[in-house]
Amino acid sequence: MVQGGDEDPRGALVRPYAVTRGRTEPTREIAIEAVLLTMRQGVEASRYAGREWQLIANLCVDRPQSLAEVAACLRVPLGVARVLVADMITEGILTLHEPLEAGDSQERIHVLERVLIGLRNL
Repeated sequence: MVQGGDEDPRGALVRPYAVTRGRTEPTREIAIEAVLLTMRQGVEASRYAGREWQLIANLCVDRPQSLAEVAACLRVPLGVARVLVADMITEGILTLHEPLEAGDSQERIHVLERVLIGLRNL
């Protein structure tokens, strides 16, 4: 029985599976610190693609977000966010800015620190 307006915890167990239509592997690899930005036509296109796509498109329209930030804001596991975002990139709704090459480790550490600070501020 659900009390005090709390959500039924059984719904949370089914939701990620339903959101990705049962898929667990993204169509492309996306680093956790990869930066995502909604394309100009992305917000309009996402309106017809489902609630999660619309949320992600609106989240990344004004300010670029990392994959980790998207997962945290949607409160979904990272793997679920990765599948959704990969599909949105394929459809041209999001654009992906890959992280720096491994050769520039100091800059990569700086980016990861900024992502961590952003996640802590949520």
